[in-house]
This record gives sequence, structure tokens and C-alpha cells, in this order.
Amino acid sequence: MTDRTTYVALAGMRRRGWSDAMVRDLLGTPDVQGRDPRRWSLAPMRLYLLARVETVERTPEFTEAAALCRTRAAASGVHAERRRAAVLTAIRAEPIEVPLLPGPELERRAVRHRHLLGARSPGPRREDAPPSPGPRREDAPPGKAATGPAPVPPPSGALVRWQVSYLRHALARYEALLDGLYGETGRGEAERLLRRRLYEAIAAAYPPLSRECRRRIEVER
Repeated sequence: MTDRTTYVALAGMRRRGWSDAMVRDLLGTPDVQGRDPRRWSLAPMRLYLLARVETVERTPEFTEAAALCRTRAAASGVHAERRRAAVLTAIRAEPIEVPLLPGPELERRAVRHRHLLGARSPGPRREDAPPSPGPRREDAPPGKAATGPAPVPPPSGALVRWQVSYLRHALARYEALLDGLYGETGRGEAERLLRRRLYEAIAAAYPPLSRECRRRIEVER
């Protein structure tokens, strides 16, 4: 039986300062390769003999490859920081154009958007749930039965939230400003800055919605 204590897995190699490319170029084929009997995984188990690893780590080739790897990592960090700064600058400078709609039209679109969201999700949040149907109409002409429930407008607080949500959705195109920051340093910071700018623009265009916009800025900070 193989003495596993004398072998190093790929994760252990990385902790020792090896990159995957260094393992491939300097060690080549693993000394042990196959499926790990202790757990199921799509990736095959790869083990490298510790004595062979230590021998390679004493060579000039390893020293040179490790130095090159560190240089590339540092350069990558500099590039990521420059990209982060450029995206933040672009977000701060980008003019935010909020669609200006008459009050009834904004309400209509907000209610429709909210109902579409409710149809796509298992269930709306309680605070934004569409109102339940009201009582049957009592104002039908004599001799005619009421045709259905009377239209019931959503509560004013919910309508404000729906309007802000609709306008935020209408500004989704500005999320393209975040391109290039996937998984990189500063992504969260850029997202918070963009959300704040969008809500501030909505508040400026629709002062009655400013309180809800400020609340969302605080909640999503």
C-alpha cells in the first residue's frame, strides 16, 4: 500500500509556492493518479512524491520559475488596481438619465413591473405583496350583476417601493460600467457606488421617492 504521508497533493503544492504551470513544467506526470476512494470528485487525484518535490525545489529552474510567478502575480495586482480605479472614476463621472414619466404612467408601469416579478418568483416579499382583491362592486346598474372585484390600489407605501424598484430596473443598463471587475478586487465597492448614484438620481428626478431611495442606500451599503 502506498504510504500517503510521503506524497503531496496539488493543494499542498500550491501552499508550498508552486503554481499549476510550475507543477506541470517542472514535475510533469504525477507519481500517483486516480480516483480518491474517500470522496467522489470529477477531478482525478494527483499526488507528487515529496522527495522529488524537495529535490526540484533546490534547483535553479525552480528558483527562477518561482520568481517569475511572483512577478506576474504582482503585475496582475497592479493591473487589477488600475482597472478598479478606472471603473470607479467612470461611475462617478457617468451622467445618470432617469426616465421622466407622468405620475399615473409611472404608477401603472410600477404596478405592472411588480406583478411581473411576483409571477416569476415563488412568492413576493410580504412588504411588497400585491393587495388582495377587495369586495365585490356594489355600484352596478340596476338589473345587472357586478362583474368582479372593485379595483383596489396598492397601499401608498408599497406603491412608492414599487416605483423605485421599477425605476431602478429601468436603469439596469448602467451596470455595464462594472464590466471587467468580475471576481476582482473592488467589485463590491464599485457596485455600492453605482447603486448609490442610481438611487440619488432617482431621488433627484422624483423628490417624493427620495426617502425610499435614502433607505435603500443605507440598507444596501
